[in-house]
Amino acid sequence: MVVTNACAPDPRVLRHAVWMQQAGYQVTVHAFDRSENHPMSENYHGVRIMRYRIGKVAYGGTLSTYRGIRRFQRTVIRTLSHDPPHLVYCHDADTLRIGAELKSDGGVPFVFDMHDLQHTWVLYDAPQSRIRAMVSGRMKQRMLSRAAQAETIITSSQQVKKDSHRGFVEWLAHHGLESEAVENRPLPPFGHSKSPPADQWTVGYIGRVRDIKAFELLVQAVKTLPPLHRPKIRVAGDGTAAARVRTMLLDEVEAGTLEAEVSGAFTQAELPELLGEIDVMYAMYSPRRGNILQGALPVKMFDAAAHGVPSLVNDGCLMGDVAKKEGAGLTAPWGDAEAIGRALFELKEQVAVLEATGEREHQRWLTAMQTVLAGLQ
Repeated sequence: MVVTNACAPDPRVLRHAVWMQQAGYQVTVHAFDRSENHPMSENYHGVRIMRYRIGKVAYGGTLSTYRGIRRFQRTVIRTLSHDPPHLVYCHDADTLRIGAELKSDGGVPFVFDMHDLQHTWVLYDAPQSRIRAMVSGRMKQRMLSRAAQAETIITSSQQVKKDSHRGFVEWLAHHGLESEAVENRPLPPFGHSKSPPADQWTVGYIGRVRDIKAFELLVQAVKTLPPLHRPKIRVAGDGTAAARVRTMLLDEVEAGTLEAEVSGAFTQAELPELLGEIDVMYAMYSPRRGNILQGALPVKMFDAAAHGVPSLVNDGCLMGDVAKKEGAGLTAPWGDAEAIGRALFELKEQVAVLEATGEREHQRWLTAMQTVLAGLQ
């Protein structure tokens, strides 16, 4: 398996790696330690994680990031060419080059597991840029061309019914590619479940902190509520916008407008404790991220629902359809601070439901991989 983050952790990657191992195969995850602060080799339930250090590389859509990923790709290709595996499992589009080259040069089959639309991130910082649009378009076409060579394509979302918003299965079908959906749902057991707050309540964002505008909107929304009804804001996670979000929230605390607590990166083992601190999960994202309108489903919505915590998500897209269908939360229009504030306040008393868990997704994964695994016998 190949992934361009440090896999420290990446729950979807590790979940699928363990499933592959349970199916009877030895699995090594080749991961890119961009910050160079994780163990270079690690064992996760029998799965080996092999981390590459080839110079520090930031996350984002910059030229230096692109060059760093290219170095990682070339290094992994050289490594795997010396001792070719029986299968390459590509997590996301920025690893497809590795699978395509190993197949072209050595006949090694590969699987494409598409978590999101990677080419849309290039547009995020400057959506009107013609240069970025051209780069994004080329990345998209290269991804589709390489994906067509995969033995099977797995992705993370599909529409819940014919008249609902499209997911990534439908996006790929629109481009002539068949795929199977395996959603990012947690595996039981889950432990504690939410109890409605007696007095003080907390809105949380637990995950990668990448979008400063989402947090600016959250602060605006909280301020629309009467001071005595305002929640505490709890943010946990690292990411490209983490430092700016911390500064913004602590400035608000110093000004006396709200209460907030901010912490950095956390482990998967710490997630249940963090979820136990919050009453509502804030899972709204700027629609400028192409993934949102095309069918992205926030993992934090499923993780929160597993512990009874409802989420507030964007309306007008698939995540809203899923939240309402399952009783996992409510929706609000992006940019409407008053509507978001009202929805957060309504959610504080609610207990969410997770309609299906990772056990269902395991069966979906086995179905998607059936032909591939048969070919490895």
